Amino acid sequence: METIKNYLETMFANLPNTLEVKKAKDELYSMMEDKFTELIGEGKPENEAIAIVISEFGNLDEISESLGINNVVSEMETTDRRLISQNECDNYIADSARRRFFNSLGILLCIFSPIGPIIFGSIGNAVGIDAIELIGVILLFICVAAGISLFMIASFLMRDWKFLDKELCTISYSTAEYLAREKEDSQSYKLVLRTLGIVLCSISFLPVIILDTILGSSFSIITEGFAPALIFIGAGIGVFFIMFSGAKDAAFDKLLSLNDTTTVAGNYEPVKKVKKEYVSRAAEILMKDYWKTVLAIYLILSFTSFNWGSTWLIWPIAGILRKPLTEIFLKK
Repeated sequence: METIKNYLETMFANLPNTLEVKKAKDELYSMMEDKFTELIGEGKPENEAIAIVISEFGNLDEISESLGINNVVSEMETTDRRLISQNECDNYIADSARRRFFNSLGILLCIFSPIGPIIFGSIGNAVGIDAIELIGVILLFICVAAGISLFMIASFLMRDWKFLDKELCTISYSTAEYLAREKEDSQSYKLVLRTLGIVLCSISFLPVIILDTILGSSFSIITEGFAPALIFIGAGIGVFFIMFSGAKDAAFDKLLSLNDTTTVAGNYEPVKKVKKEYVSRAAEILMKDYWKTVLAIYLILSFTSFNWGSTWLIWPIAGILRKPLTEIFLKK
C-alpha cells in the first residue's frame, strides 16, 4: 500500500491545498485501498494488485468528475517544475556536507595560524636567534592562505546546484519522507559533534594552567610556546566540530522547502517549510556570508592588535550568536 499511497500523493501534488481536494484525495485513497484488498483476497500477487489499482484509478482526468473536483483539475495551472530525484537529493546533500567540511577546515587553519609564531617565537627567544621567528610568520601566512583556498574550493563545489535557486523545482512525497527521516536520524550525530566542540573550546586553556603549574618558568619553550599553542589546537578543533555538526541540516531544509506551499505537495506531513525572509537585503547578505564576515573581522583584529591569544575567541562567540542573530533578522 505504500507504493499506492506515494502514487496518490504524486497525482494530487500540484492541486490546491483545499478541503475539497483533501476530501477527494482521502476518498480516492479509500477506493484504491478497497480495490487492493479485494485483489489480494482473490489471490493476486502484491505487485500485480498494485499495477491493477494504479491502472484503474491512476488517471485523475478520468475520475475527477466522480470525485467532485472536475473544475479544480480543469482549471489547474500547469506550472512546469523540475522533479528532483532521490539520487539527486543525495548528491546535493553530499556536496553541501563537503562544502561545510572545507569551510570548517578553512576556519580551523585560520585559528591554527598563530601557532607557528608562538612556538618559533619562544624557541627563538630561548636560543637567542631572532631569525627563527620568521619560520613562524611564514607558517602563519601559509595557514591563512590555505584556509582562504579552502573557502574558494567550498564555493566551487556548489556551482552545479545553482538551478535550485533559479528554477521551480519539486520533490516527490516518498523523497520528502525519506529526507525527513534522514534529517531526524542525523540529529544525534549532530548533537555529539556539537557537544564535543563546545567541550574542547571550554577546556582549551587548561594545558597552559596545568603545564605552567607543573613546570613553572624552568621550561619556557613549553610554558610560553607549546602550551599556548595547545589553546589554538583545542579551540580550532572545537570550532571545527561545532561548525561541521550541522553540515547536512541546511541541505535537508532547502530540499524540503522546494515544493509549492499553496499546493498539496507543499504540505506533506514530514516536510518543514523553512523559507527564510529577512527584514532587509543587508541582513540577508550578512547572514548568507556570515562566516566570511567573521573571518574578515578575525583577521583584521588579529593583524592590527597582534593579540592572537584572545582574538580566536571570536569563533566560538560567533557560533553562539549566529542563531539569535538569525531570529532577530528574520521577518516575524
